[in-house]
Amino acid sequence: MEVDPIAPELATGDFVAMMNASKVCVLVHDAATKNILWANPAACEMLEFSLSELRPLKANHMSSSAQQYDRVIGRAWLQAAVEHGSSRIVWHYRSKSGRVIPTDAVAIRVELERGPAVMVQFRDIQRAEEIERELKLTTSYVDALARHTSTVAFMLDAAGAVRFATDSALTFLGLTGDDDRLAGEPLTEYARLYLGGRPVRWAEVVAGAEPIGPVQLELPGESSTWLEGSLERLSESEVDAYLMILHDVSERVRGEARRELELRHENYLARYNAMGDMAMAIAHELGQPLAAAANFIAGIRARAATMADGGDVREQMGYGLDSVARQIDRAKDIVGSLRSFVGHLEQVEQVVDLNEIVRECLYFIELSAAPNSVAVEVRLDPAPVLVRCERVLTGQVVMNLCLNAIDETTECEAVQRRITVGTRAKEGVGVLTVDDHGRGVARDPFAESFTSKPGGSGIGLALSHRIITRQHGSIWAERRDGGGSRFGFALPLAT
Repeated sequence: MEVDPIAPELATGDFVAMMNASKVCVLVHDAATKNILWANPAACEMLEFSLSELRPLKANHMSSSAQQYDRVIGRAWLQAAVEHGSSRIVWHYRSKSGRVIPTDAVAIRVELERGPAVMVQFRDIQRAEEIERELKLTTSYVDALARHTSTVAFMLDAAGAVRFATDSALTFLGLTGDDDRLAGEPLTEYARLYLGGRPVRWAEVVAGAEPIGPVQLELPGESSTWLEGSLERLSESEVDAYLMILHDVSERVRGEARRELELRHENYLARYNAMGDMAMAIAHELGQPLAAAANFIAGIRARAATMADGGDVREQMGYGLDSVARQIDRAKDIVGSLRSFVGHLEQVEQVVDLNEIVRECLYFIELSAAPNSVAVEVRLDPAPVLVRCERVLTGQVVMNLCLNAIDETTECEAVQRRITVGTRAKEGVGVLTVDDHGRGVARDPFAESFTSKPGGSGIGLALSHRIITRQHGSIWAERRDGGGSRFGFALPLAT
């Protein structure tokens, strides 16, 4: 071997050192006899033979015993390299310990000083074959999964275009596995995206997938189909890709819609229940000032008829007219209070001071208490008790509890005809309690859908329970140690 003039820095021995250091296995065969002349250390290590052991071996001694690796085929492969310059084959060698090693082998004719030879370079491809088999198996698994699973799955690119979909996913979109219309199309062409019940764009859904986030799809139709699940960003991919796994929640969504209608109906009942209570109280209370005003007017007329008899008629008529005006003002106050309360009927959930709700209801509570000689004691927290609730519906609960307490206390002796309404804030909740001195509750009244109290609608406590619990609160009833009952509810404080 001569030194290559292009690389004078390299000596002859350097090429031998590089060949010995190479991890590619090398065997050198005589071009005529096909005998092994030399092997580098990598080949000796793979085949588990030393160079002196390899030299006398033939193809049948170091190849698989399978027919396709017969010695005749091996010699023909080497001869092809002699005649054509190179030849390639997948050849299974057999090591000294009997292990069969699949290799990708290339035979190249080289001109040595002693004459032509064949240099065979080969590498172990067993792992590559295993990977190929695994890929084929994985492909078959994925294909089976896509065709037979009930899972709704989409693979999407960064722009939200569909790159893959399971058959069940295609079915939801009204497509079949043979339909290629979906490939490369944005998913939003077929469905609407939602987050937390509100419509969103693809970019907003992607922003929440770090690496995984929620998503909802609405598929329009005669009856909308709703799918819900997750969007996961495949972070190990060289390009942005997203996996969307969904399941059908249409029945749940429709159930929530039905429950929303039921809640609206409950609100309707609660508002009309409140209006009924107000109307009964107002009708009772207005009768007194109107009757008094009528009496005063009748007295004025009588006095006017006797004006000729003398006397201080002006003073007497003035007193009568002033009395009429006072009774009319009282009636106006009653109607004004009702108008103020009813003015809140259309308000929805808001941050409200629980003390203020009690004050708004107090006028009507005292109207019901006064005819029964029931005293109403109010113990409000000196600081605002701010809760998040529906103002009027919560006020209706306050009134229901108070009116029930008044009815219960009416049966007591006169000295015990007293109810106490109190508010306080504690441990993250605002609490309202109503105490009476009646017989005490015998069982949980909120466990019943209707109560059997005479003279009422029978749904007051049931509505109160639904109103409070729907607002993430709790409501209860218990016997007091000193006799009577305590009804109360708690709502989360508004931070």
